[in-house]
Amino acid sequence: MSQVAQKGRAQRGFTLLELLVVMVIIGLLVGIVGPGVLRNIGKSEVKATKAQIDSLGKALDQYRLDAGHYPTTEQGLNALVTKPANETKWDGPYLVKSVPLDPWGHPYVYKSPGEHGDFDLLSYGKDGQPGGSGESADLTNW
Repeated sequence: MSQVAQKGRAQRGFTLLELLVVMVIIGLLVGIVGPGVLRNIGKSEVKATKAQIDSLGKALDQYRLDAGHYPTTEQGLNALVTKPANETKWDGPYLVKSVPLDPWGHPYVYKSPGEHGDFDLLSYGKDGQPGGSGESADLTNW
């Protein structure tokens, strides 16, 4: 082949049929892999929420060991970071950072005394509403 023939062939590019085949393959991969990836993201948010509830529960237990009681519902989880007024035995902060939101951006619900124990700590899940199933199910410390 002459240099002119090779140069013309190199500049030709892809045909429409080749581009369509590549687009179909990419579409199939996204259709097969995409739902699995999204399902795993949901599972990881649930696991992260359970881990945060466990960590907050341990911080609340440390608060109780120092103060002799859990923070009241009115004091809330912020009592783990900032000393409540009239709390003489507070030896915090009990969290390194501020009180986190759940992985969906909602605040955790804290009640003390709780209906299920000394305190209730929960996340309403993805939808931020009581009840639900799947990723929208409530995650609790009890």
